[in-house]
Amino acid sequence: MGLDWLRTSRTVVVWGPRLAEQVWDDYVRPERWPLWSPQIRWVDYPAEKLSAGSAGVVHGPAGLQARFHVTAVDASGPVRAWSWSVSAGPVRLVLHHTVEAVRVGTRTGLTVEGPTPVVMSYLPIARLALRRLVG
Repeated sequence: MGLDWLRTSRTVVVWGPRLAEQVWDDYVRPERWPLWSPQIRWVDYPAEKLSAGSAGVVHGPAGLQARFHVTAVDASGPVRAWSWSVSAGPVRLVLHHTVEAVRVGTRTGLTVEGPTPVVMSYLPIARLALRRLVG
């Protein structure tokens, strides 16, 4: 028996009035993340927009740093998506983001995979950030 019971996957979905094109543009430009994501102070990233295979560092409060690797970016369909893995010390999360235009505004989803206590602690912060992103 392994330690799989220590890991979980949870999804948060929020809706807001901003256009999907605007939401997507704020998602794929890491320098904009601190504008809507309160846990991010700044981002070190080598390009203007996200691309699969790229990497960077997110800087949070109290000197917290998390290295990340973008694993996929797909803006081609009606549901745009991107994924990344984030590591801070021994903790590693995998996050999958979606952006979809709806009748009035945008629906965005986030699935977080990782250690159960970390995922469960992160979900309220993620929900707040996503509300700000689509609001």
